[in-house]
Amino acid sequence: MGNSYAGQLRSARFEEVLHNSIEASLRSNTLVPRPVFSQLYLETEQSFGRAENEDEDDEDGSESNSPPIPYQMKPPPEGCCTTDGFCQAGKDLRLSSLASDALDVPAGFMLVGVKSPSLPDNLLVCAVDHRFLPDERGRNALLGFSGNCMGCGEKGFRYFTEFSNHINLKLSTQPKKQKHLRYHLYRNKQGMLVKGAPICWRVNDGRIRPIRPTLSENNLTSHEQPTSAALTSRTAVAGSHVEQPTTDAAHTLINGNHGAPSSAQLPVNQPGRSSAAALHANAGPPKKRHKGWSPDLSANSLQESTVKSPPASLSLSTLSVSSVVTNGNRSEIPSLQSSSQASAAIFSPPQLSVIVPDQLLHTCRLQPVIFKGHGPLPQLTGNVRDILVSSLLHSCYMSSQTLPRVYQHYGPSPIQPLSTEMQILLTIYYLVQLGPEQVPLVEDLEQIFMRSWRESHLSEIRQFQQPQTPAVQGRHYNLETPVPLPGHLQHISLQSHQTLTSSQLPWLAQLAASSSGEGVVVLGEDVRSLAQGLHQTFSRLMEGKLQNTNYVVIIVTAPGHETQSCVVVTGKHQCRALAEGMFSPSEGLKEINLQLSSGVAEELIHFCGSLGSDGDIDNLLESIPANSNEALPLSRNQECPEESMYSPKKEPSPKDSQTQSSKDEVSYKESKDTCSEYSAEWREVRPIQLAVARKLLSHVCAIADSSTQNLDLGSFDRISFLILVPPSEVTFQQTVFHLRNSGVLQDLVSSDQECFSKLEAEEYVVKMDKQAQARIDNLTQEAHKNPYTLYILVHDHAHWDISSSSCSSPDSGLGLVDLLLNSQQVKDAANILILHVTSFPFALQTQCTRVSPYNEIHWPPAFSNDVDLYHERTRYFGVSELLETTRSGGCLPLMRYDSSFESMSSALEERFPKLHSAVIRTMVLIQHYCMALVAVSGRISSSHNLHKHTSVETMEIMQALLTAAQQCPSHHGHMVLLRIPSLALAEWAHRRLCRVRKQLDLEDCFEIILGNPSQSLTIRQHFTNQIKTWLKDQDCDWVPHTYLELEALPCILILSGAEPLGESLPRSLKYCDLRVISCSYLHRTTLEQELGLAAYLVKAESRPLHKPGPGSDVIESDPEKLSSTDNEEEEAQENGDSVLQSTQPGPVVCQKSAAECVPAQSTTSPNVQKGAFDTLPSPSKTQAQAQPSSQPFPHAPTAPQNQAQQAPASHQIHPKSTSSDSSSPRASSPHQNCSWARGVGRPPSVLLPRALYDIITVSDSSGLPRCTSFLPHIYVAWASSFRPLLSKMMTCTEQSLYYRQWTVPQPNHMDSSNRTEGRSDNFHPRRLLLSGPPQVGKTGAYLHFLGILSRMLIRLMEVDIYDEEDINYNVQAECVQFHPPNASWPKIDIIKRMPFDYVIHDAKYDDISSIYCAGFKPVGERNPLRQEDVYLRRRTSRIKLSKYAAYNTYHHCEQCHQYLGFNPRYQIYESTLHAFTFTHLLLGEDIQLYFIIPKSKEHYFSFSQQGGQLESMRLPLASEQNPDCIKTPIFTPTTGRHEHGLFNLYHAMDGASHLHILVVKEYEMAVYKKYWPNHIMLVLPTIFNGAGIGAAHFLIKELSYHNLELERSRRLEGGSPADVWPFIILADDSCVMWNAVDLDARSGPVEHAVSLKQVLQHMEACPELAHYGLCGIRKWSSRGLKGSKRWEPFFRGHLYDFLLLNVDRSQNVQYDQNRFTCHYVDFTLRLHSAGLIVCRFNNFSVMKKQITIGGYRTFIIKTKMTDVPTSVGPSQYICAPDSKHLFLATPAQLLLEKYLQHTSQKLFPLSIKNYANPVLSVDCYLNLGPEVTVCFMSSRPHSVNISTTGLLFSGLLLCFADAFVTSAFLKKFTFLKGATLCVIGADRSSLRQTVGRLELEEEWRFRLSDEFQTANAKEDRPLFFLTGKHI
Repeated sequence: MGNSYAGQLRSARFEEVLHNSIEASLRSNTLVPRPVFSQLYLETEQSFGRAENEDEDDEDGSESNSPPIPYQMKPPPEGCCTTDGFCQAGKDLRLSSLASDALDVPAGFMLVGVKSPSLPDNLLVCAVDHRFLPDERGRNALLGFSGNCMGCGEKGFRYFTEFSNHINLKLSTQPKKQKHLRYHLYRNKQGMLVKGAPICWRVNDGRIRPIRPTLSENNLTSHEQPTSAALTSRTAVAGSHVEQPTTDAAHTLINGNHGAPSSAQLPVNQPGRSSAAALHANAGPPKKRHKGWSPDLSANSLQESTVKSPPASLSLSTLSVSSVVTNGNRSEIPSLQSSSQASAAIFSPPQLSVIVPDQLLHTCRLQPVIFKGHGPLPQLTGNVRDILVSSLLHSCYMSSQTLPRVYQHYGPSPIQPLSTEMQILLTIYYLVQLGPEQVPLVEDLEQIFMRSWRESHLSEIRQFQQPQTPAVQGRHYNLETPVPLPGHLQHISLQSHQTLTSSQLPWLAQLAASSSGEGVVVLGEDVRSLAQGLHQTFSRLMEGKLQNTNYVVIIVTAPGHETQSCVVVTGKHQCRALAEGMFSPSEGLKEINLQLSSGVAEELIHFCGSLGSDGDIDNLLESIPANSNEALPLSRNQECPEESMYSPKKEPSPKDSQTQSSKDEVSYKESKDTCSEYSAEWREVRPIQLAVARKLLSHVCAIADSSTQNLDLGSFDRISFLILVPPSEVTFQQTVFHLRNSGVLQDLVSSDQECFSKLEAEEYVVKMDKQAQARIDNLTQEAHKNPYTLYILVHDHAHWDISSSSCSSPDSGLGLVDLLLNSQQVKDAANILILHVTSFPFALQTQCTRVSPYNEIHWPPAFSNDVDLYHERTRYFGVSELLETTRSGGCLPLMRYDSSFESMSSALEERFPKLHSAVIRTMVLIQHYCMALVAVSGRISSSHNLHKHTSVETMEIMQALLTAAQQCPSHHGHMVLLRIPSLALAEWAHRRLCRVRKQLDLEDCFEIILGNPSQSLTIRQHFTNQIKTWLKDQDCDWVPHTYLELEALPCILILSGAEPLGESLPRSLKYCDLRVISCSYLHRTTLEQELGLAAYLVKAESRPLHKPGPGSDVIESDPEKLSSTDNEEEEAQENGDSVLQSTQPGPVVCQKSAAECVPAQSTTSPNVQKGAFDTLPSPSKTQAQAQPSSQPFPHAPTAPQNQAQQAPASHQIHPKSTSSDSSSPRASSPHQNCSWARGVGRPPSVLLPRALYDIITVSDSSGLPRCTSFLPHIYVAWASSFRPLLSKMMTCTEQSLYYRQWTVPQPNHMDSSNRTEGRSDNFHPRRLLLSGPPQVGKTGAYLHFLGILSRMLIRLMEVDIYDEEDINYNVQAECVQFHPPNASWPKIDIIKRMPFDYVIHDAKYDDISSIYCAGFKPVGERNPLRQEDVYLRRRTSRIKLSKYAAYNTYHHCEQCHQYLGFNPRYQIYESTLHAFTFTHLLLGEDIQLYFIIPKSKEHYFSFSQQGGQLESMRLPLASEQNPDCIKTPIFTPTTGRHEHGLFNLYHAMDGASHLHILVVKEYEMAVYKKYWPNHIMLVLPTIFNGAGIGAAHFLIKELSYHNLELERSRRLEGGSPADVWPFIILADDSCVMWNAVDLDARSGPVEHAVSLKQVLQHMEACPELAHYGLCGIRKWSSRGLKGSKRWEPFFRGHLYDFLLLNVDRSQNVQYDQNRFTCHYVDFTLRLHSAGLIVCRFNNFSVMKKQITIGGYRTFIIKTKMTDVPTSVGPSQYICAPDSKHLFLATPAQLLLEKYLQHTSQKLFPLSIKNYANPVLSVDCYLNLGPEVTVCFMSSRPHSVNISTTGLLFSGLLLCFADAFVTSAFLKKFTFLKGATLCVIGADRSSLRQTVGRLELEEEWRFRLSDEFQTANAKEDRPLFFLTGKHI
C-alpha cells in the first residue's frame, strides 16, 4: 500500500530531502536553495507517449495490472448515422457546434462533456442526472446512469453502454461513465457553452485525484463561475476573454518592461536555484502499474537553473493613480470592483471588515501597500490613513487573461489564458527572486505571465500563426515563437499541459516562498478569507514579526469556490517607493510643497544639524560674518530666526548695491591676462541638418503631389510660421535667439537686412501658456483671410503637453495644444500645416495618432560602419554612449551613482517615513554640496573631518568647479547642472548654497543660478561683464537670456520644473547631477528626457576611433547603427580637476579620467528611437544655432549664420546642445591652464539615483536597455499584454509601427478622441512629425526647412523663361519708321511695302545656316556650337508667374479644378473616341484620325443625326463678336510632356470660352488622357509615331482646311452665310505668359502681363485680317525694348512658336511633313515666296518656359541592335548603298538633317564662312551648319524671290525636286568652279531620274563613290543623295 497513492512521498526519502532543503534555506538568504518539490514531490507519470485510453485508470476500483478486456460494440442499427461527433439520429453533438445553441436541460440534469477517443480535440454534449455524478469532493455519486441526448432529444438512457452506442463513441474497451464523462459544461458571460471543471470521480483517503487533461483546460473568471455546487469544483485556470479595464489605473498598470528577468540581465551577486516545478504533480496516488518516476523526465523537467535577480526599480508602474486614491487610501477601480462578485459572499460577506490598527505607521515606521489580487478585498475600517490600496496587480492579472484577438476569432480552442492559481504561483516566484532593496515592477510580472502562457501553448500558437503570411506578420508584429522563460520559470510554464489545482496551490506556494527565508511569507493553509489574512498580517506587523519580510501573500482556497488572493507589501523601502509611485508627477510636487509649508521637514533640518560639530554647517560658518536671507523649509508660522523658507529676499540697499557694483567693476578691470582659447563662433547649418530639412521638404511636396489634393503648394506665394514652445522663458529666448541668426526671417520678407531685432523675432515664437490662444486665433484668422499664404505651425518639444483639453482644468495650463492645434478651424484650414518636433515621438505614436506613418521624418544616422556620411567630423554622444561607458570596465564610467549619498539617504528615509524621499534626498544633497564647498574652500581648519559628511563625487564636483576658474587667466570654468524638479526645494537649495558661498567669500568665483521655467535668466552683473569681455561685446545693455550664452562661465545651475522644457545647455557643462530626480515615474519619455540633458556632440577627430568593446552591440553590417567617439585628450588628471578619486562611486572605479573612457562606438541598437536609449543615429551634437528648444535634438539654423551682427545676435557661443555646431577651442595648442578649453569637447559626467541606474544599465532579452520596454508615456497604455518586445534591429520606422500597433491613448490623451467609425486610421493630411535624439540639432533643421520652403514657394511662383537677345541685327542698316509707334493694327498697304526680313534673329537658331539677304553683312564670326549644347545652355531668367499664366498638371487650384476635370465634387469627365477620315494628295491614301472628346466639349463638334458620326468641328463666323469667347481654335502639338506641358489655359484665358486641342501621338494617347481628362485630343495616325514636329503641323493645317470646307458646306446647307472663320492658332506647349507693350510709360516702352484672351481678341479684331497669311507675336526678351530709339509696332519676317495661321489663304503652302528641325524657317520662307503676307505684332510678346523634359527636339539616335543609346558620330549617319554598315533605329529624315548640319564643311567646302557665295537651296530650307550661308529660291511660278543678278553660288541643294524645278530654272544661276551639288531623293531610281530630267550631267561631274544613303535598313526606307562638282 505504501506506493499505491500518487502524490504521496516515500517517508524516508521525504524526511531526508525536507531536512536538506530546510538546512539550505537556513544557511543563506541570498542563495535560493532548490525547493523540496523539485527534488522529490509528486512523481510524474512514466511515459507521456501512451495512447489516450492508457493514461486513464479503470474507475471501478480494480487495481489489477492485467491488460484491459477487449470489448466488441453492438453493431448499430441499419441506416443510422455512424459519423464521429453525431448521434445515431444524425444530430451534431460537438461542443464547438452547440456552444451558441439554446439547449433544453430538464430539471435536475446537468450538461456534461463526453470525451470521445475518435475526437480528441472536441467534447460531446449530453445531459446527465446530477445524482449519478460525484460532488466536488468526488463523493455521493449513485451507481448507474441516467442521461439524455442533446442532439436528437431522445431521453431515458438508463445504461451508459446504451448511451455510448447512441452517441457513436466507438470504444474498444468496456464503456464506463467514470472514464468518458469528463467535464462540467457551463455558459460564460457571452452566453457561450464552454468546458468547465473536470468531474472528480475517484476518492481515496480524502485525496482528490484529478484527471490529467489532454490540453490546457478552460479557465473561469471569478464572475463566470456557475453557481451550482456541482459546477463550482476547482478550476484549473482563471478568466477567459476578460475585457481590459478602461480606467486610468488599469491602463497604467501595463506600463513598461516586457521581459521577464533573464540570467543575462541580473546581477551576479544574487544567484538562485530554480524553485519547484509544480506542474508535473498529481494530487492522487498512482496505480500499481505506474512503476515510479521517470528519471529522464525528472531530469529534463526539473533541471536546476541559476537565476539572478533583476535590477532594482523604484516602483510598479507609478502612473497617475490619482483616480485610485480616495482620502489617502487607494480605492479599487470601479470597473474592476464588479469582478468576482458571484463569489464575493462566500469569502467576504458584506458585514465582514478588517480594522486597521491604530498607530500602525508610528509603530512599524512604514505604510503598508495592499495589492488587490483575485477576488474582492474586504472593507477596511479604522486607521485607514496608514495603509494604501492599489489595483495595479489586479489589473495585471486581468490584462494577462485577455487573449489576443487572433485567438478569439476561432471560437472554442485549446488556447486559454493562465489560470488564477498559475498567476499566483508565478507572482510568488517573482517576489522570491527579488533582492531586499528591489521594488517589484508590474512590467516584469506581466512579461513573465506572457512568456509562461506562450510556453504552455507553443504548438497551438504555431498552428494559429501558420495561415498568416510573412508580410502580415512583419507588419503587425504578431506573436512569434515563444522565447523560453529564464531559469526556474521554465518549469512552471505548463509545458506538460498539467493542471495546477486550487488544492495544490497553498502547499506549492509555501514551498516556493520557503527559499526566501522571511522575505516572502505566504498565508494560505489556515486562512479562510482575505479578511482573516489581512487581520493576521496587521497583527504580525504590530508585533514586529515582519521586520525582515518584504511581502505577505494571502491565498484563500476552498473547494468549489474561486481562489482569492492579495499581496501586502511590508518592506520599508518597497512601501515608500510604491506609495510615492501612486502619486502623479503633479501630485508628487504638491505633496512636497505641502510638507515644506507645513513644517513637517523641520525635524529633518534639526537632525542634520545635530550630527556633531563637523556635521553642523551653521556652526562651522559661525566665525564668518554673513547676512542670511535663505530660509529653511520650515512652517510659515514657525520661522527659523536665521532663515525662513517663504520669506522674500531682502532687497539690497542702494548703498550696498553701489558698493557691489563698484566691486564688480574693479574685478572686471583687474583681469589683464586673458585666455586665448575662448571661441564663440557660429557655423553654418550642418550637412546632416540640411539633409533633414530637405527630407521635410520632400514630405511636404509628397503631400502636395498626392491625389488627395490636401495641399496645393502651387497656390501659395509665401509662407508664415509660428513656433510653439513649452512655457519656459529660457526656451522661448533660446528659440528667438536661433531664429534671429538662422536667416529665415530674411528669406521670409526678402530683405537684405542683416539681422532682425529681438522684438521682431519674438513675433514668430509663442510660449504655450494662457496668452498663446490669442496668438493662434490671430493666425487662424489670418489664414482665412490670406488663402495664398501657407502657415506653418511648428510644435516644438511636442511630447510636453499631450493632455486632452476636455480632461484638463483651465488652471493646470495643460490641454492647450489639444485646444489650439486640434481645433476644427486649424484642421479645416487648407493653408495651415502642422509640424510636431520631438525627441520622444512614442507619446504621439498610438493607435489613434493623427500623424500618418508616411509623414514621419526620423533623424538619419550620421555614421555607417564608422564612415562619416555627412563629413561633419562630429559624433553624437547620447544615452546609449553613456551606457557603453558603464560596460567598458577599464575606467570610471561617465554615468554612475553615488553609493555614499545613497546610503545616507536610505538611512534618513527609514528614520523619517512620513517625509517624501525627494525632500530627504534634496536636503542630503545640498548638505553634501555645502560641506564639499567648505572643505574645498580651505576656510575651515583641517582638523574638522568634513569628508565623512559628504561624498567623494560631490567633493570632486566642487573641486573641479573652483579650480578650473582659478587656473585660467580669463576665469573660464565649467557648469554643474543640479536637477531638482520641485521648485520649492530648488529655491531652498539656491538660498542655502548662496548663503554658504557668501560666508565663504566666494561670490566672485562662481555663480549659482536658479533655473525657474517661468522666470527669465538672471545672473549678477559681475559675471555678465565677464561674459561680455570674452565675447568682446560693446553693448552696455546686453545680458544673457539663454543657458547657451553662459559658455565657460563657472556656475551651478539648479534646474527646476517637473520636467525639462527644452532648455539647451552650453558645451562647458561638465557634471549633470540627477541624484534627486524621481524614480517613481518609470516611463520611457520621462527617463530619456532627464538623461537627454547630458547629450553631447564630440569631435570625431578628437581621438582615434576604437573598436567596439566587449559590451558593444553595434553590428557592422547594419548601416543604421551609429558609432560615437569621445573626446580628444586622455589625461589621468586635469591639473587638479580630479584630485579626489572615489572609493565607491559606483560599480566601477579606476584611476583614469572619465573622459578617457568614453566609448568609441555606441552600443545600444541604433534606431530604437532613437529616443535616448537606442543607439541613436549618431547625429552630430552641437546643433547649429537654430536650436531653440532643448528639445531633444536641437538643430542648426537653416541658413548660414551671420557672424557678429548686432550686440545680442553676435553672442553666439558654443552650445552643448544647440542647433549649430560651434567651433571648439583650438586643439592644436590648448592653453595649458584653461581647464575649460581642454574639456569643452568632452561629454559631461552623469550622476543618477541607484535605483534608476540599476534599471537603465540592464538589458532585456532583446539586447536593448530595459527602460526601452517601459510604457512610452503616462497618458498611454498598452493595447495588450500579449505583445512582443522591441527588437534591437528595429529601425525608427519599424519602432513607430510597433507603438502604433501596441499602444492606445488613455482618455486624458489628446488623441483619444481621434476615432472614426468604420476606419482604422484618422490621420490629419497636413501634419508631420520630426523626431531625433536629444540635443542633436532638430531646431536648426526645421528652421532651415522653413527657409528652403519659403524659397521653394517663391520658386514655384517663378518660372525659368528663355531670355535671349535677338541676333544678326545690322546696326548700320537704315532705319525706316513704317507705322506710328502707337498703331494698334497694321495697315495692309503699308505691310506690303515693308521688306521681308530674311535674316533669322531668334537666338535659339544661332547654330543654323544663315539665309542670304542682299544688303545684310554678318558682324564678326560666330562660334559654332552643337545644337544640343545650345539647347541646354540657352540663357534664361527667373520670372514670377502672373495671374494669366498657363500651367502644367501640377497646378490645381480651386478655380481650375472643374476646368481640369479633377474636382472630386464633380463626376469624372467621360470622353468618347471618334474616328475622322480625310484624304490628302501628299499622303497618298485616306488618313483616319481619332478625336478624344469629353462629354463637356461635344458642343464644339457636329455629329450626324444617324449614328452620331463625327462630321466636323464647328467654326464661328468671321462676323460674330463675343467678348467672352475666343473664335480661333488652338492646336498644341506635344510629345513627352503629359505632366509638364502648359495645357491649362484657364487662367491665361481669364475664364473665356475657348477651343483647345492637344495633338498627341498614338502611343501617348492613354497617358495624356489620364492627366488631362477634360481636354480634346487629336490623335495622330500610327505612321506618325516616329515623325517630327513637321508632321504634326502638316496634319493640323491640312485637317483644319478640310474642316473649313466642311463647315462652309454645312452652313450653306443650313442657309447661313459662308464667311467661316479661317484661322487657327499653332501654339508651342511651353508658352507660359503673354505681355503687352505700354508706350505711355515715362521711362520708355514697358511690358506688362496680359491674358492670352486679350492678345487673341486684339489680333482677331485686326481689320482686313483675312488678307494675312500668317501672323504672330514677338518672343520676349528682357533686353528687347532697351536702347531702341524707335519702336516699330509691326514686323515682316520669320515667325515662331505662337502662330495665327490663315488656313484658307495658305491652302497651297504645306508644312513639310518629314521635317524635324527648322520647320518654322522653312514654312515661313515658302509662305513668303508664295506671296502671302506675314506679319508680327511687336506690341505683344510670348514668354517660353524652359522645359527640359520631352518635346520634339528630344530624339535619341541609337542602333537597331540595342535600345541603349550609343555614341554614334555624324559620319556614321550615312553610308554607301548596299554596304555592310551599322544601321540606326532613327528616322531617315532626322539622320539626313543631322548629317547636313554637322558635316557641311565636307559637302560644301567652298561655302565655309563665305557669305558672299551662298549655297542655292531650291524650294526648301535645310540647315547646313552655322558656317554655311543658304540662299532660298522658290521654283513656283510668280513666286517672290530675291534678286540673284551677279551672285555666284558655292553649291546647289536639291531636295525632293518636283516638276516645278526644271533645267531652264537652274540655268538662271551661276556657280563657282568646284561648287558642290547635292541631290536628295527617296530612292536611287528617283535620284537618276532627277539628274537626267534636269540635265545636271552637262555642268556637274558625278562619280559612283559620290552616292550615299542614310544609315537605315531597307525596311526603314532610307533616303539617298548624290553629290557632284561643278565643271
